[in-house]
Amino acid sequence: MRFKRLYDDKLAQASYIIACEQTKSAIVIDPLRDVERYLAAANAEKVRIEHVTETHIHADFLSGAQDLALATGAQLHLSAMGGNDWQYNVAEKPYVNLLTDGLAFVVGTVRIEVVHTPGHTPEHLTFLVTDTTTASEPIGAVTGDFIFVGDVGRPDLLETAAGIAGTKESSARDLFRSLQRFKKLPDYLQIWPGHGAGSACGKSLSSTPQSTLGYEKLFNWALVETDEDAFVRQVLDGQPDPPAYFAVMKRMNRDIPAPRERVSVPMLSAEEIGARIRDGALVIDTRDKLAFATRHAAGTVNVPWTKSFLTYGGQILPYDRDLFLIVNMFDKADAIANDLALIGLDRIAGAHAFNPRASLDGAEMSSTAQMSTEYLAARMHDVTVVDVRRDDEWEEGHIPGAIHIPLAALSKRFAEIPNDKPIAVHCQGGTRSAIAASILETNSIHAANVPGGFSEWIASGYAVEREGTAQR
Repeated sequence: MRFKRLYDDKLAQASYIIACEQTKSAIVIDPLRDVERYLAAANAEKVRIEHVTETHIHADFLSGAQDLALATGAQLHLSAMGGNDWQYNVAEKPYVNLLTDGLAFVVGTVRIEVVHTPGHTPEHLTFLVTDTTTASEPIGAVTGDFIFVGDVGRPDLLETAAGIAGTKESSARDLFRSLQRFKKLPDYLQIWPGHGAGSACGKSLSSTPQSTLGYEKLFNWALVETDEDAFVRQVLDGQPDPPAYFAVMKRMNRDIPAPRERVSVPMLSAEEIGARIRDGALVIDTRDKLAFATRHAAGTVNVPWTKSFLTYGGQILPYDRDLFLIVNMFDKADAIANDLALIGLDRIAGAHAFNPRASLDGAEMSSTAQMSTEYLAARMHDVTVVDVRRDDEWEEGHIPGAIHIPLAALSKRFAEIPNDKPIAVHCQGGTRSAIAASILETNSIHAANVPGGFSEWIASGYAVEREGTAQR
């Protein structure tokens, strides 16, 4: 058996290629929409992709399962579990093979056994993998968002992202029961999870790429806990609000997204992008936050092309408008557009490679003020502080007197920001606040970014407020 893990840092997501050494037949599990990476990997391994599947209806990225199956002529396997309330809409898709609990199929000499593991989502499947040339029992399990290293998948997304009200507690109980059943499997079973640290599909995922069931039974809190009510309380407590785009992904993946049409992003001149800005188009400047702060076109929004690009972009970018990009002269617009396509943002209408020494024709050039934590601490009573972190971060501690408006909600809550004092925006480390300051600027609200963020505030020993009490 051949085994290959493909990991995407921006989504903290793992896909798997498992192939039969003898027949060269392969299956891809949980592919992203950028199917070229799997075609290239299969070619490098000299195997043929003849099967494609996924563990569940994903919330954090747009599925590439159908695209990959169509590109290779592979059989597409999808869960038939989940009941009437939440399952795939596979009507009129004859090339889909529906999977149910206990069913098994083969990829050459590799046996794939289907185990229904509801909880994170009602239709969730885990795949037990057996190399029948050397063994009669599974070597490992592709667990998707069921069991992670050190954690389990959050069970609230059906309610908080998909909008199925009143389901998070029942889903948590389903998750507990799935874990109890799964714990009966052998301790040597390898665990190959769908996400690592940084994913919003769990609370405290490890960056370790794989584990064993025996290890998780010893050190993963969710498998250690044996009381169902205690488990439900703990797994639901402190779950951060899901990124706004999760709801869109859930609906699109349930209905099977249309195949992606790959096109190169048109490159625009300074005059052309300047005209788009003057016309009120949504222009996203993907340069580094400090480069943007130093000099940018007024009316553009800064979303730096970093490891967190999709997390933050998914919180604020709309799906119903064309987007234009401003990129660093050395970045490639097609690569950035390809990243956005991973979460279904396909309407990239053009891009401009920005020369920091040049101007954009007809566009007003601007800069973003920066405020040190020391300056803020000395003048707190003269400044309106806006904290754009998540709810769970705010609850753990915040600057006394700050206004809390999470980044994803900022565009709907401008009215809550007083205009009688200078405004300072902060997050944990300076990136979300840079994005927030640019959003405020596009709406004629001038704010300074606090680049050190709350992390620097804490490290400097300044006062912190938590649950109504100030402390140092």
